[in-house]
Amino acid sequence: MNVEEMIKLVNGTLLTPNVSLNREVKGGCGADLMSDVLASIKPEAVLLTGLCNIQVVRTAQMADVTAIVFVRGKKPPIDTIELAAEENIPLITSPFGTFELCGRLYRAGLSSFETVIPSHQND
Repeated sequence: MNVEEMIKLVNGTLLTPNVSLNREVKGGCGADLMSDVLASIKPEAVLLTGLCNIQVVRTAQMADVTAIVFVRGKKPPIDTIELAAEENIPLITSPFGTFELCGRLYRAGLSSFETVIPSHQND
């Protein structure tokens, strides 16, 4: 599905109106720790998060994230929105929580784009 179709599916509101919505979303990842995102996400995923600072956009840039959806109606500050617009990364806010959003996207055919993070346990 493309970003425009995904926005409808999540009852989203686009916060970056001049970005392209034609890019394909091929999977998803839900996380609030950006270190987990960098360690585990595959390219072309949508990132679902409750974290609303500029680091979310910087992480999305490095990880080739297609779009960012803020859960529970959260909205980031203007500097975050401006950076995303400059980088052509759609920012979307949805009234649903992470669990609901994951279910909606999975039911619509998106799979998890999270890889397993190796454990650092002492044996």
